[in-house]
Amino acid sequence: MQNFLERATPGALALYRIAIGLIFFFYGSSRFFDWPVAGEFEAPELFAFPTWWAAAIQIVGGGLVILGLFTRTAAFLSSGSMAVAYFWMHQPEGLTLLNNGGVASALLCWALFILVFVGPGALSVDGLLRKKK
Repeated sequence: MQNFLERATPGALALYRIAIGLIFFFYGSSRFFDWPVAGEFEAPELFAFPTWWAAAIQIVGGGLVILGLFTRTAAFLSSGSMAVAYFWMHQPEGLTLLNNGGVASALLCWALFILVFVGPGALSVDGLLRKKK
């Protein structure tokens, strides 16, 4: 069983990376394009701070994480943006996650932060570029 788990780790990390990247990407695309969920967020004005920039980070960072391109850097910056979102927007509303609406921000922050340390796993552009060297 241990051997199976060790062999499956790169693939499991890839699935984890892709799932987290998609969730993060969809938050941004819902703001900009009303897709995949329409009406969830109000579309930000061009370059409006912080909503436009947050959505841009979510789309670019999420896309890079999905592809596994510059994974550790994209995950670090994306994780940081979620930490800022939590402490700036949610934490002042209440001390705990359950009463301040910051569960998604906190979960995405930590989920992305883990990728900084474990890397992209299998099926990543980073892996393909590493093989070419």
